[in-house]
Amino acid sequence: MASLSDEDRAAAIAILDELRGRIAAVAGEDRERLFQMRRYILKRLEFDERGTPTQRRKLKDAKRKSQRGLCALCQSPLPDRGAELDRFRAIDGYTARNTQLVCHTCHQKAEAERGYA
Repeated sequence: MASLSDEDRAAAIAILDELRGRIAAVAGEDRERLFQMRRYILKRLEFDERGTPTQRRKLKDAKRKSQRGLCALCQSPLPDRGAELDRFRAIDGYTARNTQLVCHTCHQKAEAERGYA
């Protein structure tokens, strides 16, 4: 995956600086409000990339069913809790076509093979 150019990074920093200023203007001297607004915006940006926890949980359930409860990589039974969605291409998001449900060990191996770990 290509990294941002210097120009793109500068544009992103300008957006971030503007957003920080707007949040600070709304929150004023209220530190609690500032904290809560930052957290709210952070989570919404995360949801833009990853989807909501409910969306990911539904996808996990569908994957578990379609994979007959087995890890897509090692074919061992998936744990009741802690199975992980593995994206083939991170940029394509958490979709049925772009994910497989795997055990933690296989997910770590897959990430290492892709150079992410």
